[in-house]
Amino acid sequence: MKIKVELFGVCREFSDNNFLDLEFDKNIQIKDIRNEMIKLVKNKFPENNNYLEMVKKSAFSSKDEIVEDDFILSKNETVSIIPPIGGG
Repeated sequence: MKIKVELFGVCREFSDNNFLDLEFDKNIQIKDIRNEMIKLVKNKFPENNNYLEMVKKSAFSSKDEIVEDDFILSKNETVSIIPPIGGG
């Protein structure tokens, strides 16, 4: 099962593209995507705790709606990771 994750904000640093293609053997939930992205950050940026916290705190959307970690994904679905926005 292939899932495309569109990357926004600082999360674009996670790939040379503006997205990640993730492959899974079974039906998954958003929490599985989050866990895969945590593994990716730990492997690719082992010293960067800011990136790790960003993934943990980011929202995910599917079809232009924010979805919770227990949201079930369909085969070949596209989701987006939306990092928190800070400012003054």
